[in-house]
Amino acid sequence: MGFNRFSLLIISRTLLVILSLLLLAYFIIAPGFHAAIILMVLLIGLQFHDLIAFVKKTNAELTRFLDAARYADYSQRFSLADVGTGFEELGQVFDEIIAKLHRARTQQEQELRQLKALIEHVPVPLLSIHSNQQLTLWNNAARRLFGSNSVTKVSDLAQFNPDIPQLLQQLPVGENTLIDMHIDGMAHCLSIATTTLTVEQHQQTLLSMQDIQNELDRTQLQAWQELVRVLTHEIMNSITPVASLAKTAMELTEDIQARSRHSEEITEELQDVADAVTTVAKRSDGLMNFVASYRQLTKLPAPSIKTIKISELLAQVQTIATQFWQEKGIKCSINITPQALDFSVDVNMIEQVLINLLQNAEHALANAEQPEVSVIAKLNKRGHVVIEVTDNGCGIDSTALSQIFVPFFTTKRDGSGVGLALSRQIMLAHGGSIKASNNPSGGATFSLVF
Repeated sequence: MGFNRFSLLIISRTLLVILSLLLLAYFIIAPGFHAAIILMVLLIGLQFHDLIAFVKKTNAELTRFLDAARYADYSQRFSLADVGTGFEELGQVFDEIIAKLHRARTQQEQELRQLKALIEHVPVPLLSIHSNQQLTLWNNAARRLFGSNSVTKVSDLAQFNPDIPQLLQQLPVGENTLIDMHIDGMAHCLSIATTTLTVEQHQQTLLSMQDIQNELDRTQLQAWQELVRVLTHEIMNSITPVASLAKTAMELTEDIQARSRHSEEITEELQDVADAVTTVAKRSDGLMNFVASYRQLTKLPAPSIKTIKISELLAQVQTIATQFWQEKGIKCSINITPQALDFSVDVNMIEQVLINLLQNAEHALANAEQPEVSVIAKLNKRGHVVIEVTDNGCGIDSTALSQIFVPFFTTKRDGSGVGLALSRQIMLAHGGSIKASNNPSGGATFSLVF
């Protein structure tokens, strides 16, 4: 209907121009119409101008519609009834198309914002490796994992583990791989899964990096607790009757010696029996006490958390653990930054950990010329409280460094292997960690991260 009207308007204007041209030709042929000729020329020029402008109105509206769709300008409206071209219905169609494009674009933007929000709140760090070895950190978990460290390309990951750049190049697509990282003094065991994406003809590798360090620590701790529970139960069941019988035999031997008179040879033999039975009884009691100490690892209560200033806690620990250090010539320095630093812990448990570390430091300083222990409390880059106990003693043997927190393992002749294992369990119960390292200048450092 609109097109028919447009055609009639074009035909009528064209016929009008033709009639004007015929009339102009008549005036040119007939003499004495000079003024009329000039007027007709002007009139024909105006008619041509009107015809061209009439045709261009629709073309201009069509061009405006295409530009609006091309540049997503959804504010445009097409009321062609005011233009006078007869394409009112076409204008309505244009408006409907623009409205649908606007709704589709709005829906896409909402879905994109929702998808970005979902990715941002995924607890697993997500990052992409592009073909030019550049990295993109997709969510907050990835940015939080690397903290304030600059990570823009694959080679930047070498600061956390020198082998990582090469390992990432060899990762099999679709399989999980474990990689260890140390970021801002904190250990992370990452389970990395990879997949390949093609975006705008550019291939990239998407990595998901799930930190399973805490899960590994807890699983390992539960395994040790179960092992210790079984061993202590079996050992106690076996040693208890031995200890009881040894004490009974010792009492019977003493009673026989007191009531009977025998030859000197028999008396000596009875004494040998008494000594042997006494030794068995003492060793049985010692073994029972030794096994009982390990029950601490399986019966650790839940922490009773309260907030305390670190300066107060360290002052209490120093008073308990360093009573005789001055006599031994051991210096102890405490440095807290900031001085008002506090944290929320089970005070009794953490006291036990710190006392154990200071006692170990004292043992390590036995042959040091100028024995000294330094206790430093601070905040790391992640905002976690860190307490470091450093000594200038003999350090830790490299072969023992990875085993010192394992139950039953000890480097002391009279040690039980409980202290550091219990300390690690206490730190895990607080959601923290404990690690040991040798100092370049000698001695060792134990770090508690809360």
